[in-house]
Amino acid sequence: MTKDPVPLRRAALGDLPGTIARPDYDAAHLSPGIVHIGVGNFHRAHQAWYLHRLMQQGLARDWAIVGAGVRPDDAAMRDRLRAQDCLTTLIELGPDHSKAEVCGSMIDFLPVEPDNAALIAQMADPAIRIVSLTVTEGGYFVNPATGAFDPGHPDIAHDAANPATPRTAFGAIVAALRLRRDAGAGPFTVQSCDNLRGNGAITRDAVVGLARLGDPDLGDWIAAHCTFPNSMVDCIVPATGPAEIAAVRALGVDDAAPVTHENFRQWVIEDAFCAGRPDWDKVGATFSDNVHDYETMKIRILNAGHQVLANAGELLGVATIADCMAHPQIRPFWRRVEQDEIVPHVVPVPDMAPADYADLIETRFANPNIRDTTRRVAFDGSSRHAGFVLPVLREALAADAPVDGIALVEALWARMCAGTREDGSKIAANDPHWDALRAAAVAARDTPASWLAQTSIYGDLGQAPRFADAFDRWLRMIWDQGTAAALEAYARS
Repeated sequence: MTKDPVPLRRAALGDLPGTIARPDYDAAHLSPGIVHIGVGNFHRAHQAWYLHRLMQQGLARDWAIVGAGVRPDDAAMRDRLRAQDCLTTLIELGPDHSKAEVCGSMIDFLPVEPDNAALIAQMADPAIRIVSLTVTEGGYFVNPATGAFDPGHPDIAHDAANPATPRTAFGAIVAALRLRRDAGAGPFTVQSCDNLRGNGAITRDAVVGLARLGDPDLGDWIAAHCTFPNSMVDCIVPATGPAEIAAVRALGVDDAAPVTHENFRQWVIEDAFCAGRPDWDKVGATFSDNVHDYETMKIRILNAGHQVLANAGELLGVATIADCMAHPQIRPFWRRVEQDEIVPHVVPVPDMAPADYADLIETRFANPNIRDTTRRVAFDGSSRHAGFVLPVLREALAADAPVDGIALVEALWARMCAGTREDGSKIAANDPHWDALRAAAVAARDTPASWLAQTSIYGDLGQAPRFADAFDRWLRMIWDQGTAAALEAYARS
């Protein structure tokens, strides 16, 4: 008789199948040191896992994580995780193996409230020494054309005018730091774990910039006392759906929020922590003063590489990134853009040349057991193209280097935002600015320059003749002859 899956609870850890690793530490002996805002799959497979590995060694048990969220849909994740004592089953999927373990480094998840009162109170507790974030690349209130903090965003304006009842994570952080300053409790480190070049500097600009809008003295105190380390984070973590929940049940665990991930992790961190930190380097993280080069390599080759694949995949109805890498036209397109137009604008890091890293990424993307959807990777293109692809384009133009492939990448994105695949099926809204993007994409069918006129994304790049002319040619070809024809033409060029 097949046994029913064991409900995931701390009291039932001993009942889990022997094939599943589980915490050997008691949650009663953990105390909080980190508040993490944005408890998605990536955080649980990456930062929470590194801390879990330290706890397995008897270390860092005063650094447990308290989860938090500032969006209404974070409440559903809170309900799922609190019902299972904030435990997560992590399933590692290599190309030819899988294994599972339960991660227990999170001990609570705060209520998700419109005024963020519980979050502010928790961050004001002197026991909290790090506040970390995974709020997506588009969640930092950056003007994509200038790269600077956008003080005019309505949510930022609200938080500046209503500092005690903020809407945003940054408003809550500022409110908590005000309480700590006034109580003499000292600062904390604010640690971004999102895929942004200079994520620490961007986070500092958001927190200090917001604080100075309403209280310049507080902004100066934060700037002088808090730290914002830059970091590079890397692990491919697909979204969780019915298949992942069924997979973990098949392993013998009833987990409402399991996480699958690839058999690769990397975390490179600037050692700038004003109130202490866990020894993550003891479990594989790297502390480095050269984070910028690591993150540039990863963001350009992996994250920009994702955008090279995803829009072509969506248009051709290819479901996953691994399927894109198995596609006879998409994979050669990806490889050539990487080799000819991205890798030349990346510098090596210790023990890794850019071309070798591109080979590593090609292997990782092709892992057939990672069902990372093209839709997920294509999400929020307005932030991801601006942050990952366009900086490469700008450098290539300045160096008089090839840009034809990147122009095709942008044309594919413009065609995708028109909202239909080549088989006529509808592409559902997949960007916070979808309506504006779709309007520009529809106009660009007849006038490709309409797409590049989105200066909030492209700035002055649309005025660069080499790029604008190539974009015009590719977009017209995609509409007239199809995506496959454009990919083949690029391969022949």
